[in-house]
Amino acid sequence: MTNPPHNGTEPPEQRRISRKSLLKAAALAGAAPLLLGGGVALARDHTDGEPPLTPACDDGDDPTIPQMEGPYFTPGSPLRTSLVTPGTPGVPLKVTGYVFGRACRPVPGALMDFWQADTNGGYDNTGYGFRGHQLTDGQGAFSLTTVVPGLYPGRTRHLHVKVQAPGRPVLTTQLYFPGEPRNATDAIFHPSLLMTVRQAGPGREASFDFVLDIAQGPDPSPSPTPTGGGTPWRAGTAYRAGDVVTHGGTSYVCVQPHTAFAGWEPPHVPALWRRR
Repeated sequence: MTNPPHNGTEPPEQRRISRKSLLKAAALAGAAPLLLGGGVALARDHTDGEPPLTPACDDGDDPTIPQMEGPYFTPGSPLRTSLVTPGTPGVPLKVTGYVFGRACRPVPGALMDFWQADTNGGYDNTGYGFRGHQLTDGQGAFSLTTVVPGLYPGRTRHLHVKVQAPGRPVLTTQLYFPGEPRNATDAIFHPSLLMTVRQAGPGREASFDFVLDIAQGPDPSPSPTPTGGGTPWRAGTAYRAGDVVTHGGTSYVCVQPHTAFAGWEPPHVPALWRRR
């Protein structure tokens, strides 16, 4: 998102509230602007005046850009929305937002896989510390509880994420913090991936909305549910809800349409597969 923060001086045509903004405002009624250190304000953060009854679906959003995966991705992360436990060191951080398609409609059931460094800048490459996946809710919303990642040589602070709409390709990208000195020297950093951040007591709250480069036409008709023992699970296959596969000698039923990705095999991703 690249909308500038509202300071009360923009002309009205620069303060249009899109249909997308209305969707977010409905879920975040009364939310205050999230601004810290030059953060990027989202359209939903505007609180002045009443929105038009038929807003245009245009607030300058381009699809979220992809970025490199990096060397520290580990497939098979646990299903969870919190990456911390009581006593986890670091500055508390809560990241919220939405996943949209090109038609400005939310994407429910999008699979999001997050990973990051701990407060000291280290990655857990033997387990699943600071790693987890989740699904967006019926309004396309997500929420992640974690800590502000630490710094390590050559990089600014960032979060990694993979986002996949049901049955669509995976978007791999990174999210950044405003006001970080290393943003100016990090060769990978991109300003369109800045989160909006504010101080919240001893921690921080951040927000970011993903716009996937997918068309959003009418919902497809339900597909027939296959019967029988199923076929072997294979990466790259587009699975529908109700599809049956076998993996490791066990049968699983697909509970969420998606395109299979190495590391998201049935035993590893309970959000996608249920043991039969």
